[in-house]
Amino acid sequence: MAVKILALGGDGIGPEVVAAALEVLEVVAPSVGLRVDLSEDLLHGAAWDKYGTFLRAETLEAARRSDAVLVGAVGGPRWDHISVEGGPAEQDGLMKLRRELDVYAGLRPARAWDALIARTPYRAALVRGADLMVMRELCGGAFFTATRGIEALAGGGWRAFDLNEYSSAEIERFARVCFEVARRRKRRVVSVDKSNVLVAGRLWREVVSEVHAAGYGDVNLTHLFADNAAYQLGRNPTAFDLIMGDNLFGDLLSDQAGVIAGSLGMLPSASLPGLHEPGPGIFEPVHGSAPDIAGQGIANPIGMILSVAMMLEYGFDHADAARQIEAAVDTCLDQGIRTPDLGGTATTAEVTETVIRSYTRPAR
Repeated sequence: MAVKILALGGDGIGPEVVAAALEVLEVVAPSVGLRVDLSEDLLHGAAWDKYGTFLRAETLEAARRSDAVLVGAVGGPRWDHISVEGGPAEQDGLMKLRRELDVYAGLRPARAWDALIARTPYRAALVRGADLMVMRELCGGAFFTATRGIEALAGGGWRAFDLNEYSSAEIERFARVCFEVARRRKRRVVSVDKSNVLVAGRLWREVVSEVHAAGYGDVNLTHLFADNAAYQLGRNPTAFDLIMGDNLFGDLLSDQAGVIAGSLGMLPSASLPGLHEPGPGIFEPVHGSAPDIAGQGIANPIGMILSVAMMLEYGFDHADAARQIEAAVDTCLDQGIRTPDLGGTATTAEVTETVIRSYTRPAR
């Protein structure tokens, strides 16, 4: 099976972790019968520096022709001051890519790795065995609204606003994917909102409940206010399996969930246009571009490597290979091969080499 993959290194440590993940993919792909047609391009700051735009039309077209898109990390102080004409997506190459590919379903897993429990603030008994998925709606809400601005008030001062708007159709399609993913896991979903104070939150809760009642009675659904969900997640992470939230709450809770993994550098993600719909997904680590360590060869590549595992599972239906990559990461951590963010002294290359050496070809 031949697959087209577009790799966008992005900024800061992005190109370094993408290069590491591609080394892993080069070993794993043949073991599951995949022939990779790889192309590379620039995104966000790197694209701005060379082309004067955060996302070229040519790059977007290449993404649309691909079966999957790998992204390292984007952004940094060098480009934060740049403002271009248009809405919020025009200011961020990755946001625009997400919107244009309509990858509305963000999957962000986090687990407690036994070797890293000491790197978390938890007592071992509270966090051991935690394994959850935060699902974030990626293409709507306050992040993408056109109803935003800042204006002067007649009596002095300023008024700023960003409308958190969702249609029932946007919520419904996202909820369906969440329940479908839950069926692959433990069939337990916690939906978060602020329906006690926000009208958009009330619609969110109503639509999620309707979708659940219409076809997912085999999945246990619980509703929590977002603030209570954050508290309960911090208090007892093992109580959760799948958490679903809008663009804002999903963003916040997925970072909080990263605490159980020991570092943001451990977190992968998949951004999908649905589970069975045509079109490429975007696979990227959750961490930022970390310009302070770029070029030093010490960036943690595991979040990006695990994003490749998610690509194999959700993009190409090779969950077997994904599990084997995760097992190889586990072995690497157990051997104490860790980058500085995990309290170790290993380089990016050393971690990558250990994961490759520990990878076992899945039975076919």
